Amino acid sequence: MLKRLLFIALLFSSNVYGQIEEVRRITKQLCSPEFHGRGYVNKGDSLAADYLVSEFQKLGVQGYDSEFFQNFTLDVNTFPGRMSVKIEGKELFPGKDFSIDPSSRGGKQTLFPKEISGDQTLDLDYLRKIIREVISERNGAIAFNYKDAPKDSIQKIQGIIREVATILPVIEVMTTKFTWSVGRSQVNYPYIQIQDSVYKSGAPIEFDIEAKLIKGYRSQNVIGYLPAKKKCAKTVMFTAHYDHLGRMGADTYFPGANDNASGSAMLLTMAKYFKENPSDYNVMFVAFAGEEAGLLGSKHFVENPLFKLKKIKFLVNLDIMGSGEEGITVVNGTLFKKQFDLLQTINKEEDLLAKIKIRGPAANSDHYWFTEKGVPAFFIYTMGPNKHYHDIFDEYEALSFSEYEDITKLLIEFLKRI
Repeated sequence: MLKRLLFIALLFSSNVYGQIEEVRRITKQLCSPEFHGRGYVNKGDSLAADYLVSEFQKLGVQGYDSEFFQNFTLDVNTFPGRMSVKIEGKELFPGKDFSIDPSSRGGKQTLFPKEISGDQTLDLDYLRKIIREVISERNGAIAFNYKDAPKDSIQKIQGIIREVATILPVIEVMTTKFTWSVGRSQVNYPYIQIQDSVYKSGAPIEFDIEAKLIKGYRSQNVIGYLPAKKKCAKTVMFTAHYDHLGRMGADTYFPGANDNASGSAMLLTMAKYFKENPSDYNVMFVAFAGEEAGLLGSKHFVENPLFKLKKIKFLVNLDIMGSGEEGITVVNGTLFKKQFDLLQTINKEEDLLAKIKIRGPAANSDHYWFTEKGVPAFFIYTMGPNKHYHDIFDEYEALSFSEYEDITKLLIEFLKRI
């Protein structure tokens, strides 16, 4: 009997190790430079989509009605080439020393900015005076340096800066880390953020930046499907977005390891399990594009459903699956309390995660459009010490996957009992 128990323990340990190694392989590949940050420079999103289809096919997972792709289009601002900013001749590092606003225009110019403080920004009469002066100057700009501003005024100041950026070049001096996103339009002037640690008051700022607004860029959701073991009208959906922020110039890209290569890997983990262990429900796996550009892929899916949305038994949207040391957060937990309580029950019975934190509805990922249409859905993400988010440091090497196996168990058991 003891030998049998030892054999089972060793087999379980081997399966866990194999699963984590597979997850690491997939995540590392999705984060690789050849996918260009899974954005819209060099068709990084399409390269990642093709990769996910190949992984579904290896598992024996089919497309829906034999189709793996659901296409849609978007307008997107990109930075495919030159990305240079210098202060007093010193080259700054993109993503670390400086960032370009996602909706910024490019160009090549030397700016001589007038610096104003947070208080001066909030003094609208003074601000208008400075704007008039800058507009009259050939290489004028405003450098907003509001590091001493009260916290309760920062949001208002940042709103003003965005308005000013539509009428003249802007420099924003930052004391917090850069958090990038995807722009879907382009303003008429350059908008550059520079870290306070490298900024020099009064110094000219030389930039050479290539920005390209692409109209009607074609992207795609990736869909895998497994029919129920017996004919069933209901479908359970696992979703995650596979897109990320792409490139900030030819030499700098955003790996997007935790956000959300890890969630895409979890989709494939779920697909592998339910291929080998067919469910009582149909199971659909959707990797959405365009999440970082405003939840566009999921919006397109909901507006162009492949089947009636009322046939969705439950949807679980997955993001930031690479840690979990501090547990998970469940968005929509207050909205679907019965299902949230089931998660809690399973977690307690199986002694899995340190904490399952409940959160109310939020339009912060792809579950949102489904919830708006009455589909019961959770958005689940991990909590842990890894705080890299929408920056160039969200790298594969920073992921622990410490609770990946327990999260997998929780999700599988949740589907079985729902």
